[in-house]
Amino acid sequence: MLLGDELGITIAVLVILSACLHPLWNTLIKKDDDQRVAFLALTVGLILISFTHILLVDYDFGGALLVWDSILLSWIGQMCYGTGLVIVLRRGDLSAYYPIVRSTPVIVISFNFFVLGQSYDLLVILFVIIVLAGAFALQYRRGRRLLDDPITLGFALLALLGTGIYTLADAASMQIIEPPVLNFWVNVLCFPSYCMLYWLIDRDNTGLRSLKAIITKPLHYLLIAAICYCSYYLILYVYSEGADVAAVATVRQASIPISVLIGGLYLREGAVLRRLVASLLLAVGIVGIILNG
Repeated sequence: MLLGDELGITIAVLVILSACLHPLWNTLIKKDDDQRVAFLALTVGLILISFTHILLVDYDFGGALLVWDSILLSWIGQMCYGTGLVIVLRRGDLSAYYPIVRSTPVIVISFNFFVLGQSYDLLVILFVIIVLAGAFALQYRRGRRLLDDPITLGFALLALLGTGIYTLADAASMQIIEPPVLNFWVNVLCFPSYCMLYWLIDRDNTGLRSLKAIITKPLHYLLIAAICYCSYYLILYVYSEGADVAAVATVRQASIPISVLIGGLYLREGAVLRRLVASLLLAVGIVGIILNG
């Protein structure tokens, strides 16, 4: 499968741009004093931006009814992704866990193998081993056990599962509705769901605190939402243009080494060279799986 045949040069550039933007808003969420508040403020910002976009371009809000089942799947995937991501950003290093969260194609391969019984040749199995080796190398810390923080790793895997779910659902929705319509309704579902989840977990009124945070620092949180919206919109747009999901996932792996560089150079997380090598190993394995799976 040649990326040029699947995407075209223009679409490939848009996907690379999206991949460059994605780690940036993750970094800004991690740098915030309260990642829950920041993530919910981001969600509100996405609702406002997509709502404005729909009004300006005169899209149909009701078009979502045509793909309500896909939107519900996107909502489930986003809930898994957002819940896992917030905990990962609160507990772990961006450079160690972001590459795992973005290893979406591995979910597809695993589902096909364990659930559908699909068989793969030795080359694909080799690339799976490379991915696992890269993931373990990212978790390694000198003087500590290999999986010293299984809770954070578990939530990273939950976020990974979420990306696999909403990626497939989004690609299906984009054949019928416009990107801002999907973005609006999914986030409208997500915001109260996150608020209820946090309330049930520890009686934390995060939703109200998030609204207060937006009022206090509107430009800051709107900037985070704008970066996230642009990154997400570009991916939804290429899906609407008929781009192949697997080919898009291949190009998006560019975000993995970028996240490691940001974590090492900006967040001062340490071990940047080792993690960069490990992330490149993981990305190569993922690309190999997609191209040969």
